[in-house]
Amino acid sequence: MATVELTRHLQRFTDGATADVPGQTVGEVLDAYFARFPSVRPYVVDEHGAIRRHVVVFLDGRQLLDRAGLGEATAPGAQIHIMQALSGG
Repeated sequence: MATVELTRHLQRFTDGATADVPGQTVGEVLDAYFARFPSVRPYVVDEHGAIRRHVVVFLDGRQLLDRAGLGEATAPGAQIHIMQALSGG
């Protein structure tokens, strides 16, 4: 199981819930999370399942580099943090 946490702005789609969900990879964990909270999915991933351009995902404190495949392995007790990145000028 991995714990998925969202920043406050995205928590409005999950009523602030943090969830422990199963999965061997980041993609599997996110799929299980989105099955539980489908309304947040379009704000995190695009229509191809890749992380959206202005969203950042951290796995155990490290920024996720595989934004399209989401194939990084997750260990039991993994922490996944999802936040919208600030951009602009």
